Amino acid sequence: MSENLIDKEKATILIVDDEEKNRRIFTKWLEAEDYECCSASSGKSALSLIQTIDPDVILLDLMMPDMDGFQVASQLKNDPETAEIPIIIVTALDDKRSLIRALSNGAEEFLNKPIDTNELQIRVRNMIRLKRANDILRNHKEELNIKVGERTKEVQESLVNTVGILGKVAEYRDDETGAHVQRISYYTHALCQALEKDHDYCNLMFHASSLHDIGKIGIPDHILFKEGPLDEDEWKIMRKHPEIGGHMLSLSDAPLIRMGREIAECHHERWDGSGYPKGLSQHDIPLPARIMCICDVYDALRSKRPYKRPFTHQVSMNIILNGDGRTDPKHFDPMVRAAFKQCGDEFERIFQEHALENEV
Repeated sequence: MSENLIDKEKATILIVDDEEKNRRIFTKWLEAEDYECCSASSGKSALSLIQTIDPDVILLDLMMPDMDGFQVASQLKNDPETAEIPIIIVTALDDKRSLIRALSNGAEEFLNKPIDTNELQIRVRNMIRLKRANDILRNHKEELNIKVGERTKEVQESLVNTVGILGKVAEYRDDETGAHVQRISYYTHALCQALEKDHDYCNLMFHASSLHDIGKIGIPDHILFKEGPLDEDEWKIMRKHPEIGGHMLSLSDAPLIRMGREIAECHHERWDGSGYPKGLSQHDIPLPARIMCICDVYDALRSKRPYKRPFTHQVSMNIILNGDGRTDPKHFDPMVRAAFKQCGDEFERIFQEHALENEV
């Protein structure tokens, strides 16, 4: 995975820390991973340096004399030229208030000193994936603006391939097999056919559905992979992934990306208005998101999780159609729920065909 999105060209890391020792240590660790490293000893010098380089990731200390890391992060994220550069806060501060403030100012990750070598390398690798994913989308937007009407088929095929890559980027954050994304694509296609949508719509849905959790790229690892329940502040951050996904996919007006944005932003909304992030209800929720919602719930029920065993097809169908106290039929568009019931056997076939050995 890392070779696909990182090794096309050597990544550049900007290290911002007022302590020379820290800059030397981080440089040594990251150069061992074959990254190019630049460093700055203050916030102001970092902002000046960033005008001449294009870093893939910024390691940013919080406690600096002339301009603290909070200010630097805020300024970078408010500048369209630097807003997409992932920031990893590296600091001795370990209180939750500092964590929340750093994340609110736009930082993507937060590491406490003393730093573990392997953890730093892994976090940097993940953030490079985020940067490269954003670069891919931005480049596609520029290409589409230049080549309107030219080589339409070639551009569309390239865009479909990019969407597939981005979907797998998001899925590899949770499941390195990518099986969930594969199944979701087939479920949504089958449901669109049951709803008697035309071929182009079904095809768009097949590809766009893979982007439903793209926003999880922006959720910090310590929250995304937390084994226990999330606290209130962590849950607020986790619930931002639909908005993050929508922002990432706002860079293009191509029909495929536009549908992907609707799905990413609204697949946790519910027909009865009890979902998030906006509490939309009924037809205020785009149809692709209503289709995605029921497919995502079905696959979650069928899949093994740290907190639950996998349910059978029949049990999963019954939960969605009749409820179980947590899932309620009122969560789903009645029209989509009826179509789901109609093609239940096809959902079972898809799951069996694309399931892993430990899922059947």
